[in-house]
Amino acid sequence: MNLFLRRVLPPIAIVLLTIVLIVVLFKSMKPPEKKPEDETLPVVKVVTAEPQTVTLSLSSYGTVNPKYRTQLVSEVQGRIQQVAPQFVAGGMVKKGDELAVIEPFDYQAALKQAEANLAQAQASLEEERARGEVAKVDFKGFSGVPPELGLRKPQLKQEQANVKYAEAELDRARRNLERTVIRAPYDAIVSSRSVNLGQYVTVGTNLGELFDTDIAEVRLPLANKELAYLESVDNPYTEVTLTAQLAGKTVNWQAHIVRSEGVVDPDNRMVYLVAEVQDPYLRHTIAQTGQLALKFGSFVDAEIRGRTLSNVVKLPRYLVRNNKVAVVNDEDRIEMRSVKVVRTDLQDIYLQDSLSHGDRVAETTLVNMESGLKVKVAGEATPSSKANDEEQQHQLAKAGNE
Repeated sequence: MNLFLRRVLPPIAIVLLTIVLIVVLFKSMKPPEKKPEDETLPVVKVVTAEPQTVTLSLSSYGTVNPKYRTQLVSEVQGRIQQVAPQFVAGGMVKKGDELAVIEPFDYQAALKQAEANLAQAQASLEEERARGEVAKVDFKGFSGVPPELGLRKPQLKQEQANVKYAEAELDRARRNLERTVIRAPYDAIVSSRSVNLGQYVTVGTNLGELFDTDIAEVRLPLANKELAYLESVDNPYTEVTLTAQLAGKTVNWQAHIVRSEGVVDPDNRMVYLVAEVQDPYLRHTIAQTGQLALKFGSFVDAEIRGRTLSNVVKLPRYLVRNNKVAVVNDEDRIEMRSVKVVRTDLQDIYLQDSLSHGDRVAETTLVNMESGLKVKVAGEATPSSKANDEEQQHQLAKAGNE
C-alpha cells in the first residue's frame, strides 16, 4: 500500500491536474476576433495638377549669316598699286576705309583732258554768243524776219551742247578716278581677298567679299503646325534666344523675328522665320560679362517666344492617351477625363482648362484602366487601415487609463 502511494499515485495525480488545467484554459480562452479581409486594390502613383500661366516656346536651329554681303569688283582697269593691311580674310574695316588702290595715272590724265575740253567748249560758247550779238546788230535794219541761221541761233545751241558733253566727260573722268580707290561700303568683316599687290585687274575683276557686321540673320525652320503657337501667324514679330557653345561655354544672344519667308520649303515642308541680331560682333556695344561675339557661320539653337496661355497644366506626354487622362477622385476611383491639348513636345504635353488645382493624375498605367475603378494611392492610407489605426489607438488609450 505504501509502495502504491509513493510510486503510482503521484503520476496519476499529475496527469489529472494537467487535464483539469487544460479544460479550464480552453473554457476561459476567448475566440479570436475576426477582422474583415482587406480588399486587394491596384496601387497607383499620382501627380498633383497645378494650373499656371505658361508662355509657350518653340525650339528651332539655324546658321548665322550676314544680312548684307558684297562682292567687291573693279569698275576700272589697271595695276593694283596699294593694298590696305586690314584687307585680309578676317580683317575688320569701317565704312569708307581704303582697301586697295589701282594705279590712277591714266585716270588723272583723263581728268585733266576732260577739264581742258570743258574749258575749250565754254570758250567756244562765249565766242558764239558774241557772234550772235554782232549778228543782231547787222540785221537791225533788215526789213522782214531775220533768219535764225543769220542770227547764229543753231550755232549757239551746238556750242551749248558741246559744253554739256564736256561736263559729262568731266564727271565721268572724276568718277573713274575715284573708282581707282576701293572703299568699304559699310562696317564689315573681310570674308576673302582675291587680288594681290601688283596684279593687273580689268573691269569686273573680283577683288574680295565683305560681310556687314551691323546685322546678322538666322533662318529658323518651323513645322507648319507650330505656327499656331505664335501670337500672330502673319506678323510673327517676337523675341528669340539664341544659344551656342563658344570657347568651351554656353553663350546666349537676344534676337527678334523680323519676317517670315512666307512659303513652304518643298524639300523639308518647313516654314522659315528670319531672326535678326543687332551688332553681332559687338563693335558698337559694350560687351557684358561673359558675352562673346556671334560669329558668322556659327550653328545656334533657338527658343522662340510664343503665345502666353493661362490655366495650363504641364504633364509628361505619356500620361495622355486619346486626349484623356486618368484622374483619381476623392473616393479613390479612376475618372477618365477628356482634356484640351494646346501643345506637345518630345517630353511634355500642355493642357488648358482641363484640370483644377489639386486634381490627382495617375502616373501608373494599369491594364484595365477605366472610369470607376477602385485604386489605392501610393503613400496614402486606405479608409479601413485608418479605422484600424484609430481602434488600436483607442484601445491603447483605454488600457493606459486602466
